[in-house]
Amino acid sequence: MGRSISYREGLREAMNEEMRRDDRVFLMGEEVAEYNGAYKVSQGMLAEFGPKRVIDTPISELGFTALAVGAAQNGLRPIVEYMTWNFATLAIDQILNTASKMLAMSGGQVTCPIVFRGPNGSAGQLGAQHSTAFEALYANIPGLKVVSPSNSYDAKGLLKQSIRYEEDPVIFMEAEVSYGEKTEVPDEEYYIELGKADVKRSGDDVTIVSFNKMMKVALGAATELEKEGISAEVIDLRTIKPLDVKTILESIKKTNRLVIVEEQWPFASVSSEITYQVQKEGFDYLDAPIRRITAADAPLHYAPNLVALALPDVGRTVKLVKEVMYLNK
Repeated sequence: MGRSISYREGLREAMNEEMRRDDRVFLMGEEVAEYNGAYKVSQGMLAEFGPKRVIDTPISELGFTALAVGAAQNGLRPIVEYMTWNFATLAIDQILNTASKMLAMSGGQVTCPIVFRGPNGSAGQLGAQHSTAFEALYANIPGLKVVSPSNSYDAKGLLKQSIRYEEDPVIFMEAEVSYGEKTEVPDEEYYIELGKADVKRSGDDVTIVSFNKMMKVALGAATELEKEGISAEVIDLRTIKPLDVKTILESIKKTNRLVIVEEQWPFASVSSEITYQVQKEGFDYLDAPIRRITAADAPLHYAPNLVALALPDVGRTVKLVKEVMYLNK
């Protein structure tokens, strides 16, 4: 048995269940308590857990991130919510120079079990300073794990895994535009291991890899391609680091073609790493060059027509798939 819940409800259930299980777990961030969360992810949590475990912070990302990192190193298991990952750039010193490096710098003596979470990437007309996708940036930092789920089922299972079992810092990237979207989750408790991609749609002709809200584009393209007799297999990475290259390779052995859809800027992106790994381990399986569609290599503008031009869409993804199948020649 299962039920349909929204992305935000999946995140909330994950935090509630882990906070009931372990009193070392607490949530902190801007407006998470009295206001029930900027996106209502933490709705009702203050009433259940009280102000010592659901903590409103000042507008000072560097300060409250440092507090959480210190708490994690002293035996607690904090969850830090950023109103957007764009604002977490103010706390990069604590994430990069302290949280990610402490295990190595302490010779394995000091762990930092902490989850940094919040919405990431574009959410429409929010302008350049509120629209950056950060998966590739944080995946480049040793000592961090990076999770970027596309739906409520994955979000809940991955967040529970991150809170309960991960002793290293986890960067948890959400999708603001997906908070209200619903998927089925089971009634029984479940966890999803980090580093395991998921085949969301089986196919034989081409592999499309994506993650987070760009999965809508990937799945939408697969639906359109099916109308033309092209069978696309769609893989949701779910976790960016560790990266599940094995699942991608197994798919390419069948389809012999790969298209990657992501919201990152193109240089040194997630698709860049996937392309390297696939050509290194699976070159002989490829019948066409790997192709990708990314965000434009520019700050995201406010105007809706420019937003549409800058981000991947179904039409351009379909065109790219036809190119790797040599159907546009």
